[in-house]
Amino acid sequence: MSLCVGIDVSKEKFDACGIGEGGKKMFSVSCPMDRSGFDKLVVQLPTDKTSFLLGMESTACYHMPLFSYLTTHGYQVVISNPLLIAQYANRSLRKTKTDKRDALTIAQFLMQEKESLSVETCSPLIGELRDLARRREKLTDQVTALKSDMKRILSVTFPELEHLTGVFTKSTLRLLADFPSAHALRQANYSAIAAIVIPRSRGRKSHASVHALMTAAASSVGVTSPAKEMILKQEACLLLEVEEQIRETTKLLMSLRNERIRDDTEILCSMRGIGENTAVNFLVEMGGAIGIYKNDKKLIAAAGLDPSTYQSGTYAGRSKISKRGNRHLRRVIWLMTTRTITNNAIFRAYFFKRRTEGLPYKKAVLATAHKLIRVMYSMLTHRTCFVEGGINYS
Repeated sequence: MSLCVGIDVSKEKFDACGIGEGGKKMFSVSCPMDRSGFDKLVVQLPTDKTSFLLGMESTACYHMPLFSYLTTHGYQVVISNPLLIAQYANRSLRKTKTDKRDALTIAQFLMQEKESLSVETCSPLIGELRDLARRREKLTDQVTALKSDMKRILSVTFPELEHLTGVFTKSTLRLLADFPSAHALRQANYSAIAAIVIPRSRGRKSHASVHALMTAAASSVGVTSPAKEMILKQEACLLLEVEEQIRETTKLLMSLRNERIRDDTEILCSMRGIGENTAVNFLVEMGGAIGIYKNDKKLIAAAGLDPSTYQSGTYAGRSKISKRGNRHLRRVIWLMTTRTITNNAIFRAYFFKRRTEGLPYKKAVLATAHKLIRVMYSMLTHRTCFVEGGINYS
């Protein structure tokens, strides 16, 4: 590459700086974050799109319009971790920090590291899938919080309900949306309760279930609390809505998967303990293609699960994971690991082996996570399914 272009992006504008061999500054522009600004940048770039490299920091969302515009028009763009740019900038003794200076720093970083940087970046489709996966993750967290709060309130207003039926089935949630306490059920007539419970349970609940509910409500020790009843009613309605949003999000996420991700999902799901939703989340968060990573260690580092130890002289600090990678990827790997420990004999045996060696619970799970990543990397690289008791992937 004879030219490297660093771009510093903010919400309203971006600064770009191009340098040639030897670090000579070729151009520097400041442009608004709109079509006119994008066109102003393109005018500065050579016509041969293979002769130069553009780079920018990941800004969560602000860089996406410019990144999408450049990649759509065939330019080679690298998205760099801000931490790497910050560490590179700290090599200088000067404390100057401006947008123009940051653009120059990114360009210098590109020029120095261009041989080791991967130009293969996330496609717009992966970006879409990642948004959906993280939206589903956020909704799932919301469901967990709502269920916990509803259980807490029910333990006061109708503690017997949990022993009679599943609290979070659709029929029970609809019932709680209208009658959020034992007191409210006592005031209701049989037909009103039966009209909610029986049709919405799809035949799983009968008139005997309605009688059991009314009997339990009549003898309940639950207290009467208008405030708690209102909160429970709102949370039951909200939980139904959030669960519907999860189904809608999941449906779109699954429909947008390309053929490669579908094939990779089937490979991962061949391992007992890994489901379709979790497999898709893992593939999307890692970037959509295993070829992005040169080896399994790079994937471990990308998730922030690589060990970090501080040692100086006779002092040796405690070994911890770096947590410098993708926290969403790290979370899904943790979930995959705990489920494979529960459901897969090979990983369960490995986990307990590390426990008997003296590792505490979390460190044993992390050790198993490393093994799981190595196995999944091998499976995706060699396009092979998991055979329990067959190939040794360790």
